[in-house]
Amino acid sequence: EAAEMGKGSFKYAWVLDKLKAERERGITIDIALWKFETPKYNVTVIDAPGHRDFIKNMITGTSQADCAVLIIAAGTGEFEAGISKDGQTREHALLAYTLGVKQLIVAINKMDTTKWSESRFQEIIKETSSF
Repeated sequence: EAAEMGKGSFKYAWVLDKLKAERERGITIDIALWKFETPKYNVTVIDAPGHRDFIKNMITGTSQADCAVLIIAAGTGEFEAGISKDGQTREHALLAYTLGVKQLIVAINKMDTTKWSESRFQEIIKETSSF
């Protein structure tokens, strides 16, 4: 369905993004929940928006979390903008911590834009470890 609408690269987000506006714009606007169970745990995945315009919704979702996954873009300029003083990546990490999330998984995406550069990966690890 995502590919049919010309949004093939959003195929994974498509699963949780249900609002028409989310699918058209290619961004998460509201929180979405997805639950599953393992033999030891009940897990609820809360997909929260990353876009600055929807920070209130991000706070709503994050305030319910025990653990968070912070997605960091590796692209030149994208990463630097995200961790700058007023950057969204920094803001999301600090908000999660302030809201009581003490376990944070950091995932670095868009490494293909850096030709899978090990030095870029290490640079991102070094920079993000400080906040």
